[in-house]
Amino acid sequence: MLDPEKAQAASRLLVGHWDDGTHLDAIPEALRPKTRTEGYAIQAHVMDRSAAPLFGWKIAATSVAGQRHINVDGPMAGRLLAEKAVGVGGTVSLDTSKMRVAEIEFAFRFGSQLPPRPAPYEIAEVMDAVATLHPAIEIPDSRYDDFCAVGAPQLIADNACANLFVIGEPVAEDWRGVNLAEHKVTGFVSGKSRHEGTGAAVLGDPRIALTWLVNELSGLGIAAQPGQVVITGTCVTPIRVEAGDEVIGDLGKFGRVSVRFV
Repeated sequence: MLDPEKAQAASRLLVGHWDDGTHLDAIPEALRPKTRTEGYAIQAHVMDRSAAPLFGWKIAATSVAGQRHINVDGPMAGRLLAEKAVGVGGTVSLDTSKMRVAEIEFAFRFGSQLPPRPAPYEIAEVMDAVATLHPAIEIPDSRYDDFCAVGAPQLIADNACANLFVIGEPVAEDWRGVNLAEHKVTGFVSGKSRHEGTGAAVLGDPRIALTWLVNELSGLGIAAQPGQVVITGTCVTPIRVEAGDEVIGDLGKFGRVSVRFV
C-alpha cells in the first residue's frame, strides 16, 4: 500500500500542475500508484485544497469504447469540486485544456445518505435515495501528456479526469417511470454539428452507473451524502470543441444545458 505521505505528495504534484496549467508524463515511480485503491488514496487529497464541501462525484469510462480508448478495464470514480462548477450558459477557457471535449450526461442529486456496507446496493435502493434528476455537461481534462497511456491507477489519482461541469435545473417532469436507457440525448455545437445518443451508453443505463458509483464508494468506506450530485457518464461520443463553440446538451423533456468555450 502506498505510504500516506507519498499519497499526499503525489496529490500535491498533480494539483500543482492543475494550478499552473502544465502537464507531466507520469507520476514519478516512487510516488506512483500501482492499484486502483492507491489511486483513490491519492485522489482523496484533492479535497485538501478545496474550501467548500464536496460537490459530488463523476464516473469516467462508462462505455466499452471509452475504456478501450484510454486503456482501462472498467469505470472510475472522481470527485466534483464546488469551485469547478460552471453556471448554465457560462464560459470556459480552453487555454490549458488537454482533452478539449464536452460530454452530455444525466446527473442525480442524492436526498439521503447511502453509508458503506458489506452487501452491494441494489438499483432500487440507490434510486430511493435520489432526490432529483438534472441535465448536465461535463468538461473533463487531464494533467498527463498522454492520458491514454498511464493506466487506471494514475488516472484515478488525477481525479479520474474530473474538471469543469454544468448542472441544469432539476427535472420537473415525472422521470422515475421513464426508461432512461432508451431516452434520447442530443449534443449540439451551435451551427456546426449534432451528436446523438441514449442513456444506454452509460453502462447500459444511467441508474446502473449510479449504483456502480455507490458501490465503488462503499468499497472504499465512503458514504454518498445528501445534496451530493453524481454525473454518470457521457451519453454521446465526446464532442470535440474549440474556442468560439457553444455546446448545448438537450435531454428532451428533461431540459437543456449549455456552455461556451473561449
